[in-house]
Amino acid sequence: MAVSAQPSKLRLVGHKGADLIVPGNTLESFAAAIEAGVDTIELDVLWLADAHLPLERRAPLVVAHDWADAESRTPLALTEALDAFLEPPLDGVEIDLDVKLPGREEEIVAALRERDLLPRAMISTMEMHTLRRILELEPRLRRGWTYPKVTKDWTSKPWAKPVLPFALLGMRHCLPGLAAEKLPKFGVAAMWVYHPLVSPRLARICKLAGVELIAWTVDDAARMRKLVDQGVTGLCSNDPRLFARLMS
Repeated sequence: MAVSAQPSKLRLVGHKGADLIVPGNTLESFAAAIEAGVDTIELDVLWLADAHLPLERRAPLVVAHDWADAESRTPLALTEALDAFLEPPLDGVEIDLDVKLPGREEEIVAALRERDLLPRAMISTMEMHTLRRILELEPRLRRGWTYPKVTKDWTSKPWAKPVLPFALLGMRHCLPGLAAEKLPKFGVAAMWVYHPLVSPRLARICKLAGVELIAWTVDDAARMRKLVDQGVTGLCSNDPRLFARLMS
């Protein structure tokens, strides 16, 4: 695996823009994140529930967290969102495209190429197929491995809450070994990790691999400070106003 340079400063990522300031995955939320001082905006990339149709009849890729989110509003088309990153105030930040479903990687790469956004962009995903396919299509496009792979918000399930802390503890213990095994094979630029799973040992593994360790999604200033002390190189938050307190 080619070793990439470690970032010289902490990466400050606005989750969906600034979802706790303005509803996320919208141009208004992206602008709010810029005002709060982020250097990277994460947005969700989704295709709608029309995969049974021929490709030419499918809906455009959209910026939405899931199908319920997309149905609750009129989501941005991915191309419309990317066009906005060519104009102020969004033309000076990096972009992370969090790909929710595999299968339409060619369209994503083409959209970034057409706008000359490859140098400013990263693809993050829980989907192994997407990581491999992006590498095949465009080796210059940075990729991020998102961990763990989840399909539901288990924190909202009453029956899951009693066992969740124990499950997270076990995952946190095992994750450094998994990262040491997988990161050299994946060749990614970053590892995006659910913040309770971060540990100093995981941070050391990522540093040795030349990989950014970005903790998601952190909405508490004290927790941010602890994660920085543990060695993360990036923080992703719904409320990027907290970054000013952290950096001061």
